Amino acid sequence: MVKTAALLRVSVVAILLTALPHPVAAQDPLAGNGYSPYSLFGFGDLVRPGTTYNLSMGGIGIGDRNVRYINLLNPAAVTAREAKSFMMDFGLENRNVLFQGNAATSLGETATGVLTSADNTFNMHHIAATLPIARHSAFKLGVMPYSTVSYTFTADETSDALIAESGDIRYTKNGTGGIYQAFLGAGVTLWDRLSLGADVDYYFGSIDRSSAASFRNSASYRSLESGWKYNVSCFGGKLGLQYAQPLTGALEAVAGVTYGFSTPLRGGVQRYAYGSTASRTDTIVSRNHSLENYRIPSEWGAGLTLRHAERWMLGFDYSRQDWTGMTFEGYPGVDFSAGVAQNFRAGFEVTPNRYDVRHWLRRLTYRGGAYREYSHVFLNGSQVTTTGFTLGVGIPVFRYYNSINVGVDFGQRGSLDNNLVRERYFLFTISFNLHDIWFIPTLYN
Repeated sequence: MVKTAALLRVSVVAILLTALPHPVAAQDPLAGNGYSPYSLFGFGDLVRPGTTYNLSMGGIGIGDRNVRYINLLNPAAVTAREAKSFMMDFGLENRNVLFQGNAATSLGETATGVLTSADNTFNMHHIAATLPIARHSAFKLGVMPYSTVSYTFTADETSDALIAESGDIRYTKNGTGGIYQAFLGAGVTLWDRLSLGADVDYYFGSIDRSSAASFRNSASYRSLESGWKYNVSCFGGKLGLQYAQPLTGALEAVAGVTYGFSTPLRGGVQRYAYGSTASRTDTIVSRNHSLENYRIPSEWGAGLTLRHAERWMLGFDYSRQDWTGMTFEGYPGVDFSAGVAQNFRAGFEVTPNRYDVRHWLRRLTYRGGAYREYSHVFLNGSQVTTTGFTLGVGIPVFRYYNSINVGVDFGQRGSLDNNLVRERYFLFTISFNLHDIWFIPTLYN
């Protein structure tokens, strides 16, 4: 009877572990954490879109037109280019995060103090290319991450009675995977001022979320592991518009708007559970069904920039995405809900003298920006918010518009209030912007 009660308690704790909104452990609740504890919810961490060019200016780009760079934030921006040019941009990122959370035991008893851990990841961020179609039109293609899921929570059993009966027990919760976004788009400029564009997006990837209870020094009990594995494959789309208005002298204002269509996610879900000992593994549950009732909601954005020829640019973006009513399985008993996400971004770039032959530093392009993000994740009645600042530099290389772009992004997400986790991060990005002129016949004397 005691063994039955012990097994029942282990099973209940393992099930409850799937619902924890923050890292918990008996000694260090943040030990072994992954990319972000907030990737536990929904589709995971939504990746901030754009190349290093965009990201180093606070993430703006909806109202920006620059013939030197690929702008992924507005489909209409693909027409901002030299008529016969080929452009490619390849980016990498390195993310360093310091996590802090309130100490807690595995049974939910509050302890005093703030516990700290850190994480470091290095990934490819994007690859994109654009090609001309005609004089005032072009198309683009590429791939970039849409969301990432990566976390590991651990908790050791602290009940003396249960440990005496069953031995040391460790609970773990893991999440891996993510969703990628491949895109193919085209745009056209009309009357030299109005640009229209459209993207077709293909979302694909897999997410695996699991929980386990393992008996570390007892062969009398089976370790338990259960979870969900999602496989995603579906199409979406986005429209964009930009209007350029010349002002006095070399000054120009550009206004832009975008609209991303609501996209139902297609694919399959595997619900699984296993029991294992040192010698064998038994399947408890293995059930497959179609992915239903999940969707990426529609999103609209607006942006405005003011550019002075090749000298400077100042811009502002706003975007909104309503996740209200979206339901995600796997969080029983957790005060989690999805709401309206809003983003406010501002940024600038300055080039002292692009053609200075004496002072190399004056030929560089210096960038900066700031942003405030209100995510769609609500925990314990609080909306998870992010505030950050960015800096960057564009380094010209060889001829044409080839350049190396470097950016840094430092900020904070979440807080220590309402039993949340605070992330203080430093993101380093680098992208290689390649530019060449095609379709020019060689002349011979």
